[in-house]
Amino acid sequence: MACLLAVFVPFDLTARLLARLAGLEVSASGVWNWVQAHGRQAMAQLDEELKRLAQGERPTPEALEAEMAALPLRVGADGVKVPFRPDGGHPGGAIAWREVKVGVLARFCHRRRESGQAVCVLKQRRVVAVLGDIEALKPRLWLEALRQGIEQASRVVWLSDGGAGFWRVFRELFGSFATGILDFYHAAQNLWKAVKVWKDGRSRRARAWWQWARRRMRYGTVDDVLVELYVERAKEHLRPAVRQALENLCTYLETHREHIDYARFRQEELPIGSGFLESACKWLIQQRFKGVGMRWSEAGFNHLLHLRLAWANERFECLFARASPNL
Repeated sequence: MACLLAVFVPFDLTARLLARLAGLEVSASGVWNWVQAHGRQAMAQLDEELKRLAQGERPTPEALEAEMAALPLRVGADGVKVPFRPDGGHPGGAIAWREVKVGVLARFCHRRRESGQAVCVLKQRRVVAVLGDIEALKPRLWLEALRQGIEQASRVVWLSDGGAGFWRVFRELFGSFATGILDFYHAAQNLWKAVKVWKDGRSRRARAWWQWARRRMRYGTVDDVLVELYVERAKEHLRPAVRQALENLCTYLETHREHIDYARFRQEELPIGSGFLESACKWLIQQRFKGVGMRWSEAGFNHLLHLRLAWANERFECLFARASPNL
């Protein structure tokens, strides 16, 4: 379908490419109308599936080859900001930045480098996204999880940053059978955030302690780091800002204690980084919706988003199997 181009590039460029490559004279407004019409169709189909799920009817699982179905499943969620028109329609005025929640489900396996190091490789990826909050993401993520046979997966891993809302999703949807892992690099950033206040981030002493604690957390045990923090926190005459920074870090590490056992995760060859989420936010949302000068209406964004999701999940042709092939 020629107008699949609109899923990837701006509408005016789509029209020019169609004219240049296929000899089809289609205006940018014609492409826009196509996206709106079929985007509404995609949204209506999803709404119907979500309605049936809420009524207790489960979706048909996606057909997977036995080898693929046997692989473990990595799940996670993240958020990204998109520029919108302030009043929803007129292009004038200041940009209104709104949050889009993105969820990813990916089968993964490992290959070994010549050094013997295990490298995680994604074999299949399915994505969900919504212009809205965590509560709007949850049913969409669970719907796709059921399609991917999550309850029959050999192992399920949840990976995300420390956002409380994302970990609520983990507990409510996946906590009874999935291994929760806090993104290691997010944990290291929070460690540095406290060390900058405690030891002065400009000093070699701060950098040296952070590097020790980061390595200890990744290859040893976080308990060693916590002991050091407890000792320091117990000292008298600490500056209020330092005490608060240490309190915050201790609470953060204690809250995620079972999610930061990185030495065990490495032994079990489980991923500890959420780069697959950041990558999905970039290619699904940012590359198409955050171009120079772009600002979206809610309807325009949603219609195109659902077409991109159909493409990303390899369901584009199925979605439009009965549609007119005129564009």
